[in-house]
Amino acid sequence: MTERTVPTTEQPRRQPPDRKPVDLGIPTARGDRSEVLARPAFDDHRPPSPELLDDCVHCGFCLTTCPTYQLWGEEMDSPRGRIDLMRAASEGAPLTSSMVDHWDACLGCMACVTACPSGVQYDRLIESTRAQVERRVERPPADAGLRALIFSLFPHPRRLRLLRGPLRLAQRTGALGLVQRTGLVGRVSPQLEVMQSLAPPLGPRVEVPERTPAVGTRRAVVGMLTGCVQREFFGDVNAATARVLAAEGCDVIAPRRQGCCGALSVHVGREEEGAAFARRLIDTFEDAGVDTVVVNSAGCGSSMKDYVHLLSDDPDYADRARAFSAKVRDLSEILVELGPVAPRRPVAEDGEEVVVAYHDACHLRHAQGVVSQPRALLNGIPGVRLVEIPDAEICCGSAGVYNILNPEPARELGDRKAANILRTGARLLVTANPGCLMQISQAMERAGQPVPFVHTATLLDASLRGEQLV
Repeated sequence: MTERTVPTTEQPRRQPPDRKPVDLGIPTARGDRSEVLARPAFDDHRPPSPELLDDCVHCGFCLTTCPTYQLWGEEMDSPRGRIDLMRAASEGAPLTSSMVDHWDACLGCMACVTACPSGVQYDRLIESTRAQVERRVERPPADAGLRALIFSLFPHPRRLRLLRGPLRLAQRTGALGLVQRTGLVGRVSPQLEVMQSLAPPLGPRVEVPERTPAVGTRRAVVGMLTGCVQREFFGDVNAATARVLAAEGCDVIAPRRQGCCGALSVHVGREEEGAAFARRLIDTFEDAGVDTVVVNSAGCGSSMKDYVHLLSDDPDYADRARAFSAKVRDLSEILVELGPVAPRRPVAEDGEEVVVAYHDACHLRHAQGVVSQPRALLNGIPGVRLVEIPDAEICCGSAGVYNILNPEPARELGDRKAANILRTGARLLVTANPGCLMQISQAMERAGQPVPFVHTATLLDASLRGEQLV
């Protein structure tokens, strides 16, 4: 057996000389200044658990999988370094701008959770820490305004629908491309420029029926999350998901009144907002009377499986959240559990072999531990030869709204991911998360070598229907 080498910080990766810290609008401790923002650092509501903090033994296995440590080689931008800051804050150190800077720089990809041999629950630690920051730090106007814009829009499907029409018109007339080429938006705000550029090409809006009956013998009754960005910008993926489930013997219930799952809110520390979304979603699917709730967005599924912790101290919802979380399945999980009954067909012309690269969304691979199931489904399609992407465990830089809040490191991570994908020689890319799809598609465009990129459900649906994708 090959002995594992423990990474150390003796030879860190090169830190780019122009690397900029997250802009809080206040002095940071990248140099020798750090403004005190709160004393004590944490309040009494769910501070990072001392027991969980003590699980970290500083072995260093997390370093090779941490995107920000790989970018900058800085100890405080590694999981164990951020845990040290949490421990200092928990033991009485004041909350400073440098602490917030380092925690904000984390993508929350959870690759460190997968890599850690000690079972450190970094996901719990960073989530509780970010909730503390959001309660106790008054962000500067520009940052606060951007966050307000994001969370007044993205978790609200009806508002996204209102935006969708003008955005599609701007794409079709070329107005959006013209604005992008001027660079005016980027000069005003790099973050807004990223929001503008991430939008996928929009076709006619696709709505999933509230009920899609099973084809043939009914094997299960499942609820389906339609999501927010997924519903309004990737409606074709939802439609494909419903068709695939129906073809495999599922009655699919997609309640019209369902809303946001709260994933984006929880991810950045907006705990109460995320909990409110979670309660409403639990109510909706309880009323639907389904056995399983199927999710086709990795970030959403991760959050929904974690309602049991998010609502653990809510006397009215703790037990209901536990039961709900136990019902949540990623699309690939439920399909593998049921086993295939519908015949698969090739997706390439004349049935020729097509090389497919599967990109693991972080919140599917690391947060949910769903790795083998998508690969099993793809390998079951005739003519597909699945190849692995080098450094697959490293995040693409999307990470919820991270690529909007932190465009420079996100862009570098996206470009690294694109370069690794191109090394595979794949003719088709597949993933299970809309954020990854948008982020990597943009990076592939920058590389000048765009490759068709689809959701897992889209590829499965094409195979079941005998349609060609390449």
